[in-house]
Amino acid sequence: MTRSVRKAELADAAAIGRLHVECWREAYGHFLSAEFLAALDPVARGEGWARMLAEERPHERVVVLEVDGELRGFAMSGPNLDEDAATELQLYSVYQLETEHGSGSGQALLDAVIGERPASLWVAELNPRAHAFYLRNGFRFDGTSKEEPRWEKLVELRMVR
Repeated sequence: MTRSVRKAELADAAAIGRLHVECWREAYGHFLSAEFLAALDPVARGEGWARMLAEERPHERVVVLEVDGELRGFAMSGPNLDEDAATELQLYSVYQLETEHGSGSGQALLDAVIGERPASLWVAELNPRAHAFYLRNGFRFDGTSKEEPRWEKLVELRMVR
């Protein structure tokens, strides 16, 4: 099995869209409704990725995890979007399929987009696996939370290192 992390390309957009939705369904299936998750549109998500990857965004980094020619994960970072940001860099996402858990690929994705630099991120309150991963990587909860009304009032917690 050959695993590699590489820069995302425009040609990856549709596959990232499908992967994004599949990862959301796997990661959030125990606390978001089946109806909500079923309504997520991988084609629309892919179109959004295509628009984003087609733009020149020199301060953002998007990478994909490829396993034997198939995309199985992705990560993205860029300028911090929070008004009260404690760091210049924000980790926007790290997602991989459950089949990759424990393979080291999540670490490879994180390392590819932020390395050891100070950064912040938002993580679902009810996602203890992600909490443990980020804690192992030096992130700590800063006491800030927010509710995502479009995501069935999903509560996210901010972590910073």
